[in-house]
Amino acid sequence: MRRISHDTYASIFSTVYLGLMVNVLLLVGCAPLVLLLVTTDPAASWPLLLIATPLCGPALVGAFTAFRAHGLGEGRVVRAFVAGWRRAALRALAVGAIVAVVLAIVLVDVRAVSAASWSVLVVPLCATIALLALAAAPVALTALAEAPATPLRVLLSTGAVLAVRRWYLSAVSLLVLAGQAALFVTSPALALGLTAAPALYLIWANARYTLRPVLPADATVAAV
Repeated sequence: MRRISHDTYASIFSTVYLGLMVNVLLLVGCAPLVLLLVTTDPAASWPLLLIATPLCGPALVGAFTAFRAHGLGEGRVVRAFVAGWRRAALRALAVGAIVAVVLAIVLVDVRAVSAASWSVLVVPLCATIALLALAAAPVALTALAEAPATPLRVLLSTGAVLAVRRWYLSAVSLLVLAGQAALFVTSPALALGLTAAPALYLIWANARYTLRPVLPADATVAAV
């Protein structure tokens, strides 16, 4: 039987370390949202959850930067995460805030018209808008990890257009996000401590592949 090489062990260790450290750093960066999710009923506290959501934007960019750096052979996960967080914090907050506002408007509209006879027309439209916002957000944040100086308008328009154009990748990412949310409901510790980074990596890989038309020609991209 062939022995496993040292390089294989090193690759496995670095991948496991990447996942564990990203999980920890995400917990720190998204602490307000995580605390609200754990200690409150989301059905009653959803306004507070939406207020806390933008704070996760910089942390997500940090995670995407760490994933990108790992693919380039960089083993210092914390350094890459913090660098990505610092470079794109303001724009990532803005992206998160816009997504939160869109979701808030959608939820308020759905609650307002749910009893009306014409809700069958409004609710599907609101659901489509919410899904578009959730699909475009990872693409915009991944673009920030690639080019932190990108103007906000370009981020939003590019994210929305490419998320629709590569709808099949967006659908996979949304399913991964839904699965992670369902796991959090049944087992918060497992969702936060183990599967958050792998799920986010799949979403990042799809978003980066979605961005392929606007990435440099020599950029390495991947999709699940």
